[in-house]
Amino acid sequence: MQSHSDRNPCVPLKEAGGPLHSYIPDFTDSLADRGYSKECIAYKFRLVRAFDQWMRQRQIKMEGFTEKRIQGFIRHRAKRYSKQRGDAATLRSLLKRLQEANVISHLQPTMTPLDQLQLKFAQYLTEQRGLRPKSVRQYLFHTRRFLLERFADGPLSLRELNAQDIVRCILRQARIVSPHAARCMAKALRSLLRFLQQSGEIVIDLAARVPSVANWNLSGLPKYLLPQQVKLVLRKSNQDDPIVQRDRVILLLLVRLGLRAAEIVEMTLDDIDWEAGELTVRGKGGRLDKLPLPKDVGRALAHYLKQLRPPCTCRKVFIRSAAPHEGLADSAAVDIVVQRALRRAGISPPNRGAHLFRHSLATHMVRNGASMSEIAKILRHQSESSTAIYAKVDLSALRSITQPWPGGAA
Repeated sequence: MQSHSDRNPCVPLKEAGGPLHSYIPDFTDSLADRGYSKECIAYKFRLVRAFDQWMRQRQIKMEGFTEKRIQGFIRHRAKRYSKQRGDAATLRSLLKRLQEANVISHLQPTMTPLDQLQLKFAQYLTEQRGLRPKSVRQYLFHTRRFLLERFADGPLSLRELNAQDIVRCILRQARIVSPHAARCMAKALRSLLRFLQQSGEIVIDLAARVPSVANWNLSGLPKYLLPQQVKLVLRKSNQDDPIVQRDRVILLLLVRLGLRAAEIVEMTLDDIDWEAGELTVRGKGGRLDKLPLPKDVGRALAHYLKQLRPPCTCRKVFIRSAAPHEGLADSAAVDIVVQRALRRAGISPPNRGAHLFRHSLATHMVRNGASMSEIAKILRHQSESSTAIYAKVDLSALRSITQPWPGGAA
């Protein structure tokens, strides 16, 4: 069994410490488990010790360890010493660890009324609405922006909210963001206003006053790559670099199976059935689907898991290449993989997100004679209307129903 000194290079805590003193060894041990180097752990140890001493000198107790204190310490440290980009993130990681262990309350006295409201709203969205973490973050982002614009630096007087505030906000956003983003904000506001009415913060049913945002179904064309462009992206990603090799496995899952970015992020080691050659996909709404694992995808995935995946306790398939060795944070990480791959291939399509390959797969299937029902099955659409947009890229079918232009050649 490894001793504490073997697991990290930090000096034992013998001198007088502050409120965090007794929690620092366990924290640095956790950094070793998450794949940080000894040099990095030593730096983070010194940083946390300095923060602990800073709190002791100012007679700040454990319950005073808040985001506001972290920012105060970072400003103090920047004036006297050099700082690193991840200093605040390290202290936030310690704060989160202590909150999860119930050493510090999540709902701290120093939180602003807006912070407290958002915490309760997030709990409502998770427990009563059953929303996934990504959706909760989006709702919190939109509603926080609305409340900050409405109340600015003044008190959070929720009973002063009225229909005019709601309409003005939606109209203002509709002018500066995409129709999809404006619709997301309207949806988030409706949920917030229902929550506020249920909790007694407001009396009027303002959720019914949120205007709808026009966003016509099937009004656009799906953005996609040509088959030769997809092949180029995969060929340019066939390199010896371990990160590029990991990225190529992700690209193969996007290209061959049309997976969504979130489905790749959520994929676990238990989802791969090597004997049956199947992959369990965790789709929207908690749906589970089994898909056949193509041979080239299976070989690339096995190589990544055996040779390239960092050793860690995390069960997610795809792990961050740099410490902390844990699963990819969210769908944006997969979008970044796609953007890097497109740059390597010298391709600059209008849409550079992971969905580009999903659209490309469906478009290729349409042009090779696949029916809408077959495409819906592969893409696991729950509604046929989600697949209907791909009919617009079936050029041969469209030509058969095209009428001559008046006055033009027949």
